[in-house]
Amino acid sequence: MRPVVQETYGPADLSGHRVFAGGFINFGYWRAVDLGLPLSEVERVRSQEDLYRHVLDAAGLPRGPKVLEVGCGLGMGCVVTLREFRRTTVTGMDIHPEQLRRARSAHADLLREEPARLRFVQGAAESMPLEDGEFDAVISVEAAQHFPDLGAFAAETWRVLRPGGRVAVASFFTVDDAPGRPEELARLLDTYASGLDIARPVKALADALTEAGFTSVRVESIGPHVWPGWDLWLSRWWAPGTWPRNFLRVYEQGILDYYVVTAGRPGQNAGAETAAAASGS
Repeated sequence: MRPVVQETYGPADLSGHRVFAGGFINFGYWRAVDLGLPLSEVERVRSQEDLYRHVLDAAGLPRGPKVLEVGCGLGMGCVVTLREFRRTTVTGMDIHPEQLRRARSAHADLLREEPARLRFVQGAAESMPLEDGEFDAVISVEAAQHFPDLGAFAAETWRVLRPGGRVAVASFFTVDDAPGRPEELARLLDTYASGLDIARPVKALADALTEAGFTSVRVESIGPHVWPGWDLWLSRWWAPGTWPRNFLRVYEQGILDYYVVTAGRPGQNAGAETAAAASGS
């Protein structure tokens, strides 16, 4: 584990920061929120839950899916998945033992009452302690910007997915690989200057998935539904020109954007049905 990740998600406990209401750690998907009205924690939590819902829709889950979340943090997204798909089983995996300790504490009742539906395991995106072909879907929400090796992540995702399984990743990437992008971001955003976030083009993830054997690789920009809402929420605490407000700036300058990247492992997953059927089960 890189030291900056160890600190940010350990002693610093990013999940407890006021900007990440409800225990989630993501910028939010604000499409259903009226940004013309005052924002409260209710809208903030909804934005974070809605990002998971958008990713789950993009994954196209079958009936009764087995889902792995890579970089689960406190497991709030795992619980959203369990609510949205009642016959789902979810494994939340995170590299940080402190995050997993917090997740098990936060969801102690659910783990005790429904142990067959939810579990948490420690593991890295590049080396997953999981069985071959164990899952119908792999999702990852706002964690891939930390992964040191996207190729290894793609290969491991391929391995743990069943034939016919799908992967859906939501995160922020540079829009291209133009020279100087890492330096531009490091000047404007502290998370890139510290090395917490790694500057890479979204094409790097798409190419890694293709090289691992995935097909139907699709890249969707959701920036218009992420950055304005995130910036408005940040404005409660940070003035224009402070570094957190530069996320909207680099988006508007065409440097950084927020994406959902999906792909499928070829083959037939026996018993797989449509996500529409799953949501109605």
